Amino acid sequence: MRSTFTGIEISKRALFTQQAALTTTGHNISNANTAGYSRQVVNMVASRPLEYPGMMRSNVPGQMGQGVEFTSITRIREKFLDDQFRNENKQFGNYSIQSDTLDKLQAIVNEPTDTGIRSVMDKFWKSWTDLAKDPENVSGRKLVRENANALADAFNATSKQLSDLSNDLTSNIDVKANQINSLTTTISSLNNEIFRIEGLGDDANDLRDQRDLLTDQLSKIVNISVVETPQGYTINMGNTNLVTGQTTTAVTPATLATAMNSGDLNSGEVYGMILSRDRYVTDYQQQLDTLANSIANGQVQITIPAGSVIPDGSVLMVPTNNPTGPAYTPVTYSGPIANRTLASDLTVMVPGINGLHKLGYTFATPAAKGVDFFTAKTGATVTAATFQLNPVIANDPNYIATSMRTTGTAPNETAVKGNNTLALLISQLKDSKFTFNNGGTTNGAPSIMNGTLDDYFRSIVGQLGVRAQTASRQTDNQKALVDQIEDRRQSVSGVSLDEEMSNMIKFQHAYGAASRFMTTFDQVLDKLINSTGVVGR
Repeated sequence: MRSTFTGIEISKRALFTQQAALTTTGHNISNANTAGYSRQVVNMVASRPLEYPGMMRSNVPGQMGQGVEFTSITRIREKFLDDQFRNENKQFGNYSIQSDTLDKLQAIVNEPTDTGIRSVMDKFWKSWTDLAKDPENVSGRKLVRENANALADAFNATSKQLSDLSNDLTSNIDVKANQINSLTTTISSLNNEIFRIEGLGDDANDLRDQRDLLTDQLSKIVNISVVETPQGYTINMGNTNLVTGQTTTAVTPATLATAMNSGDLNSGEVYGMILSRDRYVTDYQQQLDTLANSIANGQVQITIPAGSVIPDGSVLMVPTNNPTGPAYTPVTYSGPIANRTLASDLTVMVPGINGLHKLGYTFATPAAKGVDFFTAKTGATVTAATFQLNPVIANDPNYIATSMRTTGTAPNETAVKGNNTLALLISQLKDSKFTFNNGGTTNGAPSIMNGTLDDYFRSIVGQLGVRAQTASRQTDNQKALVDQIEDRRQSVSGVSLDEEMSNMIKFQHAYGAASRFMTTFDQVLDKLINSTGVVGR
């Protein structure tokens, strides 16, 4: 005989299953805008059917179906897309940091503008040209002094901005190290929770979503590889382990720098920060130092006109015209004026504006040769940070030398105040070719060993512009690639409100039908129990 109450059990299972489906649909709809959420589905299967009972196999055809039940609630996720996303996300993090740093460098260099270093340099050389027109003019000397101070301020300010940018990147690396440790600690905790919950037979879908979201965030900071084991995620940065199950390995800025040197750290935001600091910022700091030092002391060839009087005791580097020997040989000029007066034009190599300025005379009595025009605030080497106008000249512009002619005899030798030879030679340094000692550094500095100061500075600006443009293009391309993969991932795992509304109506009707089915069996049983066997009473 068939079981009387089978229909009640079937309808009950249907109600429970459809209710679970409706609840899951509501959970999906609620989290439609939750970052990292993966839509969940209820996996329904037909309950195991029963044969009719009997001593022997029943002859009743078919099996008695037992309705529906759900075996699990699972999230829709595709591991292949997750791996692709994390692999491309690390490059996006790297390029975005590089692009941001180069944009800041462009703002610091601030070229071409009317307020950048190049404009200040042009004004400095022009002030020497103006002074050459009237070398005895006190206002012209003060103008040279003020433009020299402005040039020093420009170098100092730019150098400080570069140093601040470098320090800012270092601070951000510290912040990122702490963020990595926070993420890995949370991931290891989620590994533990997921292991515990799923060990009881349940699916930790929401916890898995949280773990994947944190892993995605970590993939932008450093390059990682993710392997899922029974104990949870194992996350490595190259050969450096970050997470294994419930244990983590803390990182520091020092360990991150070591990992970069070993190749374990090869992309991500931290890689971009270290690269930007140690390559880009350092390169432009070195090039700016080279430019400042070259103005003050860079080797430059000049031609001193005939009739010029070389200061007593001066040593000039004169060409040897010997192809197999040294290019220049030192020649000392000393003694009476006649011994120090050039009979013809003389081409010599001098160490920048300082060396040239010391070949002229101030208006002091007796005649005194010029001093170093630019000096270092601290140390012996002139850099962009230490570049300054000689305090002696800053306090008294009369120490600016313009003349290369003297009259009289020692000790009453006096400078010819109206002579402008030195002022003209200094103004011509703008178009003279210098030798740049650090012009060909392997860190990426311009490969200019000889050229004008403008050529060198233009190479700095041009190289920066190309680098910034390249980094911006790479960032845009990488972002488009990451967005494309994320769109594909969302098409698989994301919540579609239209689809969920359709499912909700479907499950609602199924639940209503199951309820009606139970009501029908209730009526059948009521008739069977309360109405059967009462005939004839």
